[in-house]
Parts: sequence; C-alpha cells; structure tokens
Amino acid sequence: MRVALGAFLLLLVVIAAAVVGAQSPRAGQVRAWATRYHEDLPGIDRMRAELTQAVTADPSVDNLVALAEVCFIWGEVRAKTTDDKLAAYEQGRQAAKRAVELAPRSVTAHLWYAIDAGRWGQTKGIMRSLFLLPVVREEIDTVLALDPKFPPAYSLAGHFYLEVPGMLGGDIDRAEKLFRTGLELDPTFTSMRVGLAKTLMKKGRVPEARKELEAVLAEKAPHNLADWTLKDSVEARELLDSIRTRPGG
Repeated sequence: MRVALGAFLLLLVVIAAAVVGAQSPRAGQVRAWATRYHEDLPGIDRMRAELTQAVTADPSVDNLVALAEVCFIWGEVRAKTTDDKLAAYEQGRQAAKRAVELAPRSVTAHLWYAIDAGRWGQTKGIMRSLFLLPVVREEIDTVLALDPKFPPAYSLAGHFYLEVPGMLGGDIDRAEKLFRTGLELDPTFTSMRVGLAKTLMKKGRVPEARKELEAVLAEKAPHNLADWTLKDSVEARELLDSIRTRPGG
C-alpha cells in the first residue's frame, strides 16, 4: 500500500510538470517526491530537467528551492562522475542563492544553499574550496536563527563540524551536541543518527556508536524513506561491519 501511494504521488508530480501551460510542481509535491525517489530512479532525471525548465519560465522561490533540492539528490544518486556531481551541486547552489536573494528569511532557501555549497566543496576538496567554508557556516547560523526547531539544520550543522578539520573550524564536541539536539526534535532523522554514530566512533565511544547504528537499521518510519533505503541503512551496515572487524569489536 505504501509503495502504491508513493507511485501515485510521483505520478502526480510528473503529470503536473508535463501538462502544457501548467505550473511547475508545487513545493509540497516535490517534498513528497523527495521521500520516495528511490522507487523510480530515472524519475530523478526527469524531475531535474522539468524544474530546470520551470525555473527558466518562472524563477520563483519555490521553484528555485525545489531545483536546489533535486540537484542535490541527482548529484548524490544519479551522477556517474565527479564532474557530473560538481555540475549538479553548482546548479543547485546557484538556484538556492537566487532564492535567498529573493527571500532572505526563507529557511529552506538558506538550507539548500548551504547543503549544495557544502557538498560542492566536499566533492571538490576542502583545501580547494576554502572560500566556501565561511559561506556554509554563515548559512547554518542563519537557518538555526530563523528556526531553532528545524531538524535538518542540526543535521547539516552536525555534519559540517564533524567533517571540517579542527584547524579550519571543525569541532567534534559541537557536532555531537548538534546531532543530539536534532534527534531530540526528530528521532526518526536517520542521516543525523548515522552522523552521531560516526562522531562517537571518532571519539572512541564504539559501544554507543553501535547502539545508534542498530537504531538506524531498526527504524520503521524514517524521516526520509528514500534516503534511509539508499544511503542511511547502507552506511549504517557498513559502519557496523567495520566495528565488528576491529579488535574487541
């Protein structure tokens, strides 16, 4: 029944975008699609193409933010090469930047600007994209200031402070606090729980990390089913396997 519902929602989005003269997919439709994209991977290609056209015809904030999100998903799931990933993240970054300019208080515009910019920098290499670190940090601070109860912001912030080297502003203790705060707001946010597990592993607290990873695999209603299916559960299993192969694991 859930699969059928997901297919129906996806069909609605595709039909809405394909009808001549129709408006682009609404933000709510894209949001529903973004949690079920694993059910039709080629649909990610169509969605990116349709939203690219939609932004050309109507560069509204909703269209720009939707394009930024879909570009990120495309780069994560459909890109075959590093250059493909960089192009997708850059397209998303520019779309979100335009959305921020149009709506300076849009939480989602700032969020996707930070996500696409951060992922572009991570893919390019931190040392080759140092100019983006202050941008991403500022966008994170802005999102948290605009909505301190927005779980995705804590996931983004936690991963930022976990992945960035300490000499460039990374802070593993801060990362743990951010992940835990975000999980208090949404315990089903599995990518955040994976981030917390990685933080605990980095701090040598392996039993605690194992517990978090097992919770990811046991989650019955993840915040984003598509992300859980294609990324979070896969990474959780890989990390658990790495723990088991450690001495005393």
